[in-house]
Amino acid sequence: MIASACSAAIRCIIWKAANRVLSLRTDRERTMTDPLKPWDAALVRKWLERRYEASRLDQAAADRRGYEARDDFDKAAAEEWACRALKSADCTNDQAALAARLKELIGQDEYPATGLHDDIRFERHVRTYLRKLVKMTKANEGFENILRHQRR
Repeated sequence: MIASACSAAIRCIIWKAANRVLSLRTDRERTMTDPLKPWDAALVRKWLERRYEASRLDQAAADRRGYEARDDFDKAAAEEWACRALKSADCTNDQAALAARLKELIGQDEYPATGLHDDIRFERHVRTYLRKLVKMTKANEGFENILRHQRR
């Protein structure tokens, strides 16, 4: 009985390891065969504009929900601040320039905004959102998703 339990555990471990190797191989093959997408500045500006509008709607919804939605309000305000800072900037024309601008924004000490519930929480959310944009910019993906509700 102990031998069969051990062999079942060993089979399970071997099966999991084999699946990991297969998934790594398919990920590597996928990235090697996919051509790099060219930078689409118009799409990035459109995405920033849509996210700006969605963040304004999210702020209004959080404001209507009241006290328990203060964090959601600050999070939406942070998204609005980041999108407003970037949507009309010339840095969106070039991927490297946008990455440099994002790095510059992350390095700021303060992010001026009014009507917030908690300034420290707002600044933390701004930096988090800017880091998300850095990842999207480096990978050049995610800008095609222009729906209001996105995965965070």
